[in-house]
Amino acid sequence: MTIALARPTIDLVDSWAAAVAEFDGGHIDGGGFEQGLVPDRAACEAFVAKAELYATPDAVLPDGHVPCDHFWITEGDRVVGFIAFRRELNDWLRRFGGHIGYSTVPSRRREGIAREALRLVLRFAESEGYDRVMLTCDDDNSGSIRTIEGAGGELEDVIDPSEPGRPQARRYWIELSPA
Repeated sequence: MTIALARPTIDLVDSWAAAVAEFDGGHIDGGGFEQGLVPDRAACEAFVAKAELYATPDAVLPDGHVPCDHFWITEGDRVVGFIAFRRELNDWLRRFGGHIGYSTVPSRRREGIAREALRLVLRFAESEGYDRVMLTCDDDNSGSIRTIEGAGGELEDVIDPSEPGRPQARRYWIELSPA
């Protein structure tokens, strides 16, 4: 089966809910929703509306938020992960989030899903005219380190966390060839 990116849609509500449930209430990088979300139809409808708003040029967003394209990583009609392309970097994103955040459902990790989704989102960023993008990951996340470096990520630096007890953050840049 082929990995693809899909805009959030209520058509995938059951698969989306199953994917969210796999994270057991934990944080979902690139998911675009709050930790502890109850993955029901109403939450899916609300997120689809949020994703449409954040992808709308010149939309009025809450303070501290940036324009963003949210995608669900799919395999056929099954949601197997989440990836977000943030069109701007605010101060927090420059330190800890970057342009792209992603995650794969726990049951499907180590299958190359994140690698392929990142490749697809980098192609999207190129088509949108970006010449480089920033990605970050925890310094102890060997899977993301491999994924980012495998996509051409060049380590800029490793910075101290914003919260005590959290690992340091690695900041990478990936050079693109804009269309």
